[in-house]
Amino acid sequence: MKAMILAAGRGERMRPLTDHRPKALLPVGGRPLIQRLVQALVGAGIHDLVVNLAHLGEQIAEALGDGGSLGARIAYSREAQALETAGGIANALPLLGTAPFIAVNADVCTDYDFSGLVTTARGLPRQGALAHLVLVPNPPHHPAGDFGLSGGRVTADGAVRHTFSGIGAYQPALFAGIAPGSRARLADLLYSGISQRQVTGELYPGYWQDVGTPERLAQADRRAAGG
Repeated sequence: MKAMILAAGRGERMRPLTDHRPKALLPVGGRPLIQRLVQALVGAGIHDLVVNLAHLGEQIAEALGDGGSLGARIAYSREAQALETAGGIANALPLLGTAPFIAVNADVCTDYDFSGLVTTARGLPRQGALAHLVLVPNPPHHPAGDFGLSGGRVTADGAVRHTFSGIGAYQPALFAGIAPGSRARLADLLYSGISQRQVTGELYPGYWQDVGTPERLAQADRRAAGG
């Protein structure tokens, strides 16, 4: 099983913190965000990782190297300009291979156990699904949510909506129509898949934080410092 960490974003809402350092290297509890994710993935038995790079990306490559010191094997997918989520994944498909894989945003802090997602990812073909999304209860900054969930399938609407965590499992076929180097949004692919009942999901009630602003970075740091 391979996993991709999406680390190419500019982090505009994090400025000025991201003017000279990529968001993925901002520290939480004394460790860079991306290091925390690498360690969580390795702890779940996922050692082959792909990291996409754009804004100040060589700092990330220098910090992580080949991943050996963290128990991982890291390959890098470099983008001249950030290609957005789906474009970045499509560009990295030659490194990800032909089997289902996991992808996670680099600005996520969570205690989610990725080991269960490995089993789910492997089962996507049997489920007739192209994607599996980890949803979370809506945080204060996103009260409307993104998707519904019914009978294990993600829906575009619903009486109760949840927030996409930035954690998911995918089949490469979901990205087959995107030319390498093209910008593309994941949401567009997901809505198409949802309309054909090809997206499954789960609701994770545990700790999850989107570290998208300096305020939420400080919240995550305080929580980490408190153990």
